[in-house]
Amino acid sequence: MTLTDTVLSGRTGRLERIWSAGCENATSFSSVAKFSPGIAFYRADGITTVHLRGVETRATTLHCPSGAAYFGGELRLGAYLPAFPPTQLANLQDAVLPTLPDGRIVLAGQEWEMPTPENLDVFVDRLERAGLLVFDPLVEEVLQSSDAPERTAQSRFRRAVGLSRRKLRVIARAHDAVRRLRAGAAIEDVVSDLDYYDQPHLTRTLRALIGYTPAELVRGGQFLELGPALPYKTARRAHP
Repeated sequence: MTLTDTVLSGRTGRLERIWSAGCENATSFSSVAKFSPGIAFYRADGITTVHLRGVETRATTLHCPSGAAYFGGELRLGAYLPAFPPTQLANLQDAVLPTLPDGRIVLAGQEWEMPTPENLDVFVDRLERAGLLVFDPLVEEVLQSSDAPERTAQSRFRRAVGLSRRKLRVIARAHDAVRRLRAGAAIEDVVSDLDYYDQPHLTRTLRALIGYTPAELVRGGQFLELGPALPYKTARRAHP
């Protein structure tokens, strides 16, 4: 495997987790649909670029250059930078922050020291204290509710996350299906347990959101970075 990914820490402050990744050799991989926005730092040829990333609603084939190194943090659902609305960052429309020759980041007219994987949580906390990052607690309340949210709640959810609660559940359920298939579950059991209509429905969904069919996932060998799981109840009853 030429592409590696490591989770460095779990939830801390407004971060769901901190991760690092890299490529020994040039390789392509499937960037799966995901519901966690975040901030990523990409280093290649001695240059580091800083990306604000949004949700992804479909699988996309990406290329990782030889020797490239990454680290970053996935924001807790409900956390976002108002100056960079999540809907504008969706599907790899990253905002690349300016950096100075000494490596400092320019954000909101201020210079910020480039963080490391060890202090990324401190960097994000500073952004929040400066008012550049906000957290809407309604997002987690809506996720835990089995009732359809009111129009105002729906609007706030989409503004903070970058997609609807319904679409988030579709993606979360697909991630759950992948985890089960890779753990050895039978395809027909995944169809039944996760409330897909039938096997073709599961196949279409995973091909669109993950980039692989259930049979390919059962055979294994793919590099897939799924991110944190949501509670199971939020992933059910989510037919597209």
